[in-house]
This record gives sequence, C-alpha cells and structure tokens, in this order.
Amino acid sequence: MEAPTANSPVKIILGSSSIARRDILAKMGYEFTVASADIDEKSIRKEQPEELVMALAEAKAEAILQRLPVHDYKKDAVPTLLITCDQVVVYEGAIREKPSNEEEARQFLKGYSGSHAATVSSVLVTNLKTGFRKVDFDRVEIYFREIHDEVIEKLIEEGHVLRVAGGLIIEHHLVLPYVKKVVGTTDSVMGLPKALTERLMKEALAL
Repeated sequence: MEAPTANSPVKIILGSSSIARRDILAKMGYEFTVASADIDEKSIRKEQPEELVMALAEAKAEAILQRLPVHDYKKDAVPTLLITCDQVVVYEGAIREKPSNEEEARQFLKGYSGSHAATVSSVLVTNLKTGFRKVDFDRVEIYFREIHDEVIEKLIEEGHVLRVAGGLIIEHHLVLPYVKKVVGTTDSVMGLPKALTERLMKEALAL
C-alpha cells in the first residue's frame, strides 16, 4: 500500500508541539491535526539514546490516547494515524535534552565548536483503527567548524536554542555556516526523519 497523501482516505494526528515537525509533515504533502502530550519527560530514563527516544515517543502516544475517543476511531471507516516523536543529542557519549538554562545552552554550543555531535530521533506511528503500533529511530552525525563566541551569544539571546534538544539547530542561518558535514538528513536533525516516517505510515496502513 502506498503511503498516504493529502488526498488519501486517511486522517493524521501529529502528537507534537514542534513547529519544525509541523513544517516538515506539511511539506511532505500531508494534512493533519495537532495534539500535545505534555508529559514529564525527565521521569523516563534509559541509558541508551535510542531506547530513550523510543520510550518517550511511546509515553507521548499513551498520554494522547488517554484523551482521545479511541473507540470511535476503531469504528471509523477512515483510519487515523497518530505520529509521536522524540529527539536527543549525543555528545561525547552523553545524552543531551533541552538545555535547562542559558548557561547550559552556552556550554552545549561551545562543546560543538570544532567538534561533532549526533542526533537520535524516534518516530512512533499508531493506527487508531487497527491498533497497529511501530516505533523506530534514526541517527545523524554532524561535524562543526569552530563556532565564534559572538554567534553563540546571539543564538542564546534569540532563545530558540533553549527549546530544542541539545540546543542544536543546524538549519539556523547563524549556525549553518559552521556546519562542516552532515552524515544523514537535515529533516531528521530537525526532529522528523521523512523516510522513516513514510515507512512506518505505510506499514501501519498495510494491515
């Protein structure tokens, strides 16, 4: 079965408040509604980043499902797919989530300067009609040139880096000139790997 498009007989709920994820899914050609999980992410801990992001995507799905009329979706002629996601940055083996304050964001960004980091992103697709659920992850390696201190200060003053995993926004116009190499896709770094999302959606509709 082909993955759904904006004209396909399928409904999509994006379980994320991320503007970047909304933009990516819209540019992929899908129409969707948005739901936010609002979970305590710090209460879920795993040693491996891949396990952590997948566990968080599962927890977000569960939180959203508790607020949805799931029984109605099962009777609906048109299937509804719930997409939940999570992401962390891995730097020198340590897992980084959203910076807790400006000083931590500054520390994160200075660490990337002349070095490298990785993003680990998860996608979970749940078919609310059939109950099918599948989760997987994607990893991208990012190599940086030396980032000037004044650029770091501008990023912190602007504030966006405080709201993303690891304070990392490679598509930002201030950061882009300092990105030496990306092994993977930019959409994955932004929080919603397109290829993985397409595959899981296709699998969720195949049963």
